[in-house]
Amino acid sequence: MKWHVFPNGPMCSLRRALMLWLVPLFLLVGALSAVASYWSYSMMVNTFMDEQMQQLATALGDNRSIQPAPLNAERVEKWGAYVVQTYDAKGALQVTSWPEVRVPLQPAAGFHQVQQDGRSWRVYTLPAEATGGAGVQVLQSDRFRAKLAAERAGTAIAPVLLLLPLCMLALWGVARAMSRALQDIGRQAAQQDEHHISELSVAHVPGEIAPLVASFNSLLRRLRDAFATQRRFVQDAAHELRTPIAAISLQVENMRQDVDCQASAERFAQLESGVRRAQRLVDQLLRLSRQEAAGADGPAIVDLQSQLRESISTLIGLADQRNIDLGIVATQPAEALTLHCAPADLRSLLDNLIENALRYTPEGGVVDVRLLQDGGRMAVEVVDTGPGIPQELLPRVFDRFFRVPGNGSNGSGLGLSIAQAAAQRCGLLLTLRNRQDRSGLIARIEPA
Repeated sequence: MKWHVFPNGPMCSLRRALMLWLVPLFLLVGALSAVASYWSYSMMVNTFMDEQMQQLATALGDNRSIQPAPLNAERVEKWGAYVVQTYDAKGALQVTSWPEVRVPLQPAAGFHQVQQDGRSWRVYTLPAEATGGAGVQVLQSDRFRAKLAAERAGTAIAPVLLLLPLCMLALWGVARAMSRALQDIGRQAAQQDEHHISELSVAHVPGEIAPLVASFNSLLRRLRDAFATQRRFVQDAAHELRTPIAAISLQVENMRQDVDCQASAERFAQLESGVRRAQRLVDQLLRLSRQEAAGADGPAIVDLQSQLRESISTLIGLADQRNIDLGIVATQPAEALTLHCAPADLRSLLDNLIENALRYTPEGGVVDVRLLQDGGRMAVEVVDTGPGIPQELLPRVFDRFFRVPGNGSNGSGLGLSIAQAAAQRCGLLLTLRNRQDRSGLIARIEPA
């Protein structure tokens, strides 16, 4: 199984991985430094004290008239005073600076470790043969030596131990800053959409991450080119189809006077319906391409009421043609209702919803555009008296080119799809529901 630096689960994080690996390393370095410091100072203390013991024993052996000063337990165990013992030629104790300890004269010259009465002593022995008549023995408490070495090592290692938490805190801050820098790159990537695709900045990007950012920029360039190609294709195709379909429509209109029988009239009506549907599809494709191109202009402050009146004025001709009562129902708000979005998107959204209601409402019907405001939260509803949509098909009506079977309209199946895309870019929520009081549909847009 392959080994990974980043563990699975919640610990799979650059910041947590750094802390997981480096904090134990810092603690290990601190512990090793403490051990090394104690060992070093222990060797230093023992060497220094051994030399002093040897010099003191030699001085006493050369000058037997020197009498050692009496000691007590505090000076011996707490302050590390040397206990001096002198012996005669037969090995009998003559003088001792602390009578409480009675370490026998060691048979061999040099340093010894002696346990006496539960205490550990460092002993240096200078036998009678070496001094020419009397033996000298110097003792020092091992407990004092260990305590002195620990104190000196602690003094030396204290700055390191104090710096360890600061180093870990600094490591946490650096790891957090690195994590934020990577999150900034992610936020830049998340802000991309089909209208605003720009390359990510490589400034202040670590060398290890730079290849990933460069690869992502290459992908964004290809994606931007693909969107541009798609828009150009839809626009060019719609423009190329518009002229021949207009010519076909004109020829069909000219042929109407030559239709003289009932059977031919029915087939001719079907032909006219198909031509109108093709014209509608081309118009919707042109509108779709223009809407996607206009979306790249960026958002602006748009007056919702003015846009509603403009959309109704544009479509009032279609309403008159179908003898449909089209109007706006609104209470005058205390202040103007504005939206921050691309004006072309809001216009496309309202035009498609109102036009869709007009085309699916039977002649002589009613289409009301309601402007609602409740507690500062606005909403717009387009209410018609058409056949409505079967409940099971409501989730599918926003799919491109989907048409509700049996509604008898010559729609293209693009209107609601275009409206939903425009609503999403405006930060609005578009929902459809059937009327409860009678047949008809309510299209509602409100802040998401």
